[in-house]
Amino acid sequence: MKELSLNILDITENSVKAGASLTSILLSEDDEELVLSIEDNGSGMSPEILRGVTDPFYTTRTTRKVGMGLPLLKLAAEQTGGSMSVESVSIDDDPENHGTKVKAVFYKNNIDFTPLGDVVSTITTLIQGHPDTDFYFKHEINIREKEVQVELDTREVREALDGVPLNEYEVISWIGDYLNEQYNGPDDTE
Repeated sequence: MKELSLNILDITENSVKAGASLTSILLSEDDEELVLSIEDNGSGMSPEILRGVTDPFYTTRTTRKVGMGLPLLKLAAEQTGGSMSVESVSIDDDPENHGTKVKAVFYKNNIDFTPLGDVVSTITTLIQGHPDTDFYFKHEINIREKEVQVELDTREVREALDGVPLNEYEVISWIGDYLNEQYNGPDDTE
C-alpha cells in the first residue's frame, strides 16, 4: 500500500468485522521510528488462525482466497528494519478479555519507509462507515523538538451529541476539522 493510513483502514475494518465495540488506533512517532498499535475488543482469533494471519494465502474471508492486510503491514515494517507482532485471545478462550492487538514498528530513516499518509481521512472514513462502533485515536509526535498530541475518542463525542449519529455530515466534518486543528494548530485567519 502506498500509505500506512490505508493499512490502518484495512486492519481496523477487520476489527469491526470481528464485532469490536471499541478499536484503539495508537501512533507514536519520533525522529527515528513510528510505532503503530491497533487494539480491539472483538471476537479475537484462535491460536490456529493466529498462526496463519501473516500468510497472504490464508484468509477467513469467503469472497477471495488471499488475505493481504497483515502480510502487507508486516512487509512494510520489515522492509524498514522494523517488525510486526499480533496477539489475540479468542472469545471462546476468554469471554471477558478477548480481542486482538497488532503492533508494527517502522524505522523512518530507511528508504523503504512508507509514509503515514492522510490519517485524518482514514479516521473520519472509519467513523462515517461504522457510526455505532467506538474508536479511540491517539498520535503522539515528538519530532525535531516539536511535540504534538492528536487525540479523539468517539465515546466522548457520542456523549456530547446526545443521540445525534456520528455519521451525520456536520459531525464528520467537525471531526475532520478537529483532528486537522490538532495536527496544524488553530486557524488564525478567523
